[in-house]
Amino acid sequence: MRNLLFAGVPAMAALLLSIPEPAAAQSQKAPAKAYSPHRLADGHPDLQGTYDLATLTPVDRPSGAPAVYSKEEARKREIAAALQREQGDKAIAGDRPAPPKGGDGSVGPAGNVGGYNSGWLDPGSAFNVVNGEIRSSIVVDPPDGRVPPMIPAALQRMAAARARPTSDTQENANDPGLEKAPGAYDDPERRPLGERCLLGFGSTSGPPALPDYFYNNLHQIVQTPNAVMILTEMVHDARVVRMNAQHLPKSTRLWMGDSVGHWEGDTLVVDTTNFTAKTRFRGSTEDLHVIERFSRIDDRTLLYRFTIEDPATWARPWTGEYAWPATNGKIYEYACHEANYALTDILKGARLRDNEQAAAKAAK
Repeated sequence: MRNLLFAGVPAMAALLLSIPEPAAAQSQKAPAKAYSPHRLADGHPDLQGTYDLATLTPVDRPSGAPAVYSKEEARKREIAAALQREQGDKAIAGDRPAPPKGGDGSVGPAGNVGGYNSGWLDPGSAFNVVNGEIRSSIVVDPPDGRVPPMIPAALQRMAAARARPTSDTQENANDPGLEKAPGAYDDPERRPLGERCLLGFGSTSGPPALPDYFYNNLHQIVQTPNAVMILTEMVHDARVVRMNAQHLPKSTRLWMGDSVGHWEGDTLVVDTTNFTAKTRFRGSTEDLHVIERFSRIDDRTLLYRFTIEDPATWARPWTGEYAWPATNGKIYEYACHEANYALTDILKGARLRDNEQAAAKAAK
């Protein structure tokens, strides 16, 4: 179905760009009536539902981009993304030659050797809209829309992590150097957590919960007076927020941190500490502190806002926000390694090569 839709993308592009702004949108709108969310028995807003976090809006604002895109500019960029997606979805010849080592830089598996065809991916098709603004970045503070530079000590720590990758190194979509560091996949005991399907890569599970720009974009919230559960479709990570509780002792460290929540008016505030060094968000330390705010802005949308603090990584705190639109889509089982014989075959091949090399050496 998607391919049939994209087949008409060029014509659609021309049509969309020629459509003038509706007259109704040009006229003065009446003030919107204050939104009153549906409430649960405990009196707090009902945040429950399944939300699709897929978006074209990146975490960092692209160089030279405005903070807010016009409708026309956003439309052009969305059409360009659709055209690129259509190109990547085209069939490839089974008898094609192997790509060069490191890939050929093209869109698709030849550009990133071993990667998926784009037909398997769901990176989003539209920019995120907050308060009627088409945002060019998720980061809103600093005002330039970019994550602050790391302090020198953090840069040195990152360089050391790249030089000595282990299974403690989390795959992070925002730091591809960690995934591609020499040796990261050369030892079965050092495979990253995301590649082993133990934790969603990037920061899709959070905190902070960010789009992964890849696939499995759904998140589900289940809410009770004493706890809030956030289920991530990717690897089925489930984060439990304990309401009105104290943080665990500092000696207790968790992959997704220790999240405790409370209500400030109609906003759910989640405070997370006690991270482990095994999951470093964008190179942060285990002293990372994340404050998240969940607010319902209409019956089908949440506003998600987060602030990051880690003086040992960034010189100042920074904040991002984006809308979580509800979806009727279903979260399916994430059977990541079911019937996956790849690693077994890789190890068998390596042992066969070792034996052949040993036999050749002995024959000399």
